[in-house]
Amino acid sequence: MKMLCLVGFAVLVVGIHRVESAGECGRGTTPDMEAFKLAPCASAAQDENASVSQSCCAQTKKLGQNPSCLCAVLLSNVAKMSGVNPQIAVTIPKRCNFANRPVGYKCGRK
Repeated sequence: MKMLCLVGFAVLVVGIHRVESAGECGRGTTPDMEAFKLAPCASAAQDENASVSQSCCAQTKKLGQNPSCLCAVLLSNVAKMSGVNPQIAVTIPKRCNFANRPVGYKCGRK
């Protein structure tokens, strides 16, 4: 139910505010839109002891190719409303055992 509400909210926000310029995540998308791709990471982004699924690792790896986009996604309104804890979420690349992850990378003050 929580995810359904988030999807409805995002559709409303996207419908009202179309992005015309390139932002952190590229032209035609927003961090809020990209946040939905990380839905498989919901529990892992809230609890550092939760297991990280293969689908979460795959989506994180795709978004992690652009660290500024991944950072913007972790700090997005959708992530906040989903209960994502940015300090826990930034540990997902390490928990996925990514060899080429940015070490010491910070998102904003996180």
